[in-house]
Amino acid sequence: MIAAGMTGYLLLGGGKDDSVAPDPSPQGSSADPRDADTNSDAATVEGWKVVVNPAAGIKFEVPPEWALQSTDWVTYVSDDNDPDDEPLVAMRAPAFLKERWCSSDDDKNGTLEHTPLAAAGSRGNNGAKSTEEIAGADPKAWIYGQYTQPDKTKVTSGTVEPFTTNSGLKGSLGTAWSAGVEKSKKCTTDGKAWTFAFKNAQGDLASWSFFGAKGVPDEVPDATVRKIAATVRTYEVS
Repeated sequence: MIAAGMTGYLLLGGGKDDSVAPDPSPQGSSADPRDADTNSDAATVEGWKVVVNPAAGIKFEVPPEWALQSTDWVTYVSDDNDPDDEPLVAMRAPAFLKERWCSSDDDKNGTLEHTPLAAAGSRGNNGAKSTEEIAGADPKAWIYGQYTQPDKTKVTSGTVEPFTTNSGLKGSLGTAWSAGVEKSKKCTTDGKAWTFAFKNAQGDLASWSFFGAKGVPDEVPDATVRKIAATVRTYEVS
């Protein structure tokens, strides 16, 4: 459905795979009350849209031109050579900027595949050891899966930094990007990715991620990515 190694699908029948989907709806809370947001509708940035992941108890906001997907929609990247199509990294309830920014029929089967300009979503991170680990690993996985494969040498990581959102939610922010990707297909570009990792309202590790095309006229500015990341907050699912 989405080109360049990224796949999206709608979860049906309530199935769950922790390697793809976030944690199930949590119960109880041990979080600082200032990190819990009980208003599911109001945006903190005027004119922006609220993106909700009820499975993980995470909300964030995007500018008005972004398109929101279903809360059951899962987006992931996998290795093109993996016959089992196992996700390298995934996120649920994503929002897309220009979902059909570039379209191509690379396999010549008569069906166009669409590449978005950018995407953002959130997930639970079962099995991870720390927010620093998540913020360091997930951006690299997005860049490799979406932009550089099969060449891992073109993936560069930034320094993982402490980050606090506008709601007071503390965690780790990591980045990765590519440079010099050969334009082998119509929609091939360099890319950049950001991940903010934190603990949700139940104290479980979770994260928000962004990826987008880099070095193109419509590239999402880093300042906008940080502004989106700053709106991330947790909430208790009733």
